Amino acid sequence: MRAFTCRVCDSALYFENSVCVTCGSQLGFSRAERAIVPLSADDGTYTDASGLRWTRCANLGLSGCTWLTEDPEGLCFSCSLTRTRPNDADLAGLSAFGIAEQAKRRLIVELDDLGLPIIPRQADPENGLAFDLLSSTNEEVTIGHADGVITIDLAEGNDAYRERLREQLDEPYRTMLGHFRHEIGHYYEPILIDDDELRARYRELFGDERADYQAEIDRHYAQGPPEDWPERYISAYATMHPFEDFAETFAHVLHITDSVDTASAYGLVTVDPSAFTVFRDLVTGVWIPLSTALNQINQSMGKEPLYPFVLAPGVLDKLEFVASLIGRQRAIAAG
Repeated sequence: MRAFTCRVCDSALYFENSVCVTCGSQLGFSRAERAIVPLSADDGTYTDASGLRWTRCANLGLSGCTWLTEDPEGLCFSCSLTRTRPNDADLAGLSAFGIAEQAKRRLIVELDDLGLPIIPRQADPENGLAFDLLSSTNEEVTIGHADGVITIDLAEGNDAYRERLREQLDEPYRTMLGHFRHEIGHYYEPILIDDDELRARYRELFGDERADYQAEIDRHYAQGPPEDWPERYISAYATMHPFEDFAETFAHVLHITDSVDTASAYGLVTVDPSAFTVFRDLVTGVWIPLSTALNQINQSMGKEPLYPFVLAPGVLDKLEFVASLIGRQRAIAAG
């Protein structure tokens, strides 16, 4: 995440700020400009350079969304991707709804920065992207992806609940943003692997995705991961099926990219991440030293390591492949 400053008084801002605490200016996030912009004190709108007038999302009070929309009293782009949310009587679900939407907004910003296409369900009813943010208060919810629809269990916004699951599943890491990044990896796999040559390379790295998914999942939960999994996989979960291996790897490309960009924006690294044309070099030259230092800082505060993963050579090959797919898509989008 880049570092934002107030256009009125030049004070530092955070991505979620709706008001500048220094000068009191009302603020909104412009997806078109990828910037936090000040709103008119008269009517709370923003007029861009082309003369278009924008207003803040109707979900400001419900989920803390500060994004701008052209539709007065309407939803912004990010909120419009949510197909299902808790009803107004589900107070437990609504309390976690804002946490999920905040994670989704950060996801959308990074996807935009990476040049990845986001086709809403409204534009493509069969495969377009949509989110079902469901409350497991009264029903069982399974996190997953199917034909462009990503389902998230809002209970994951509760730290105690999520930590309990993390321990039960013996996972080193579990966050709401991590769920979004993993599931969006499933969404992008068929978009990015769009020819036979890429599919062949995919199978060399991740395995044959035509293997029966349910059978592989049953095998994993019955037998566990292979003993040597750290040599070839980013996580034990990735060993279940090539689909899961790709999605896990995709999520880590987003983890690493966003973290390094944020570190650069705040002066924690002195090199420009965009100068690296090979993602593997960025990982080994910047991310591994940075994450090692951050792990030590966390432990100095009595907390768990920030990035508890080992990136073996085989894992680096997978990260490089996924990052190259994203770079290829960005080049296609740029013409």
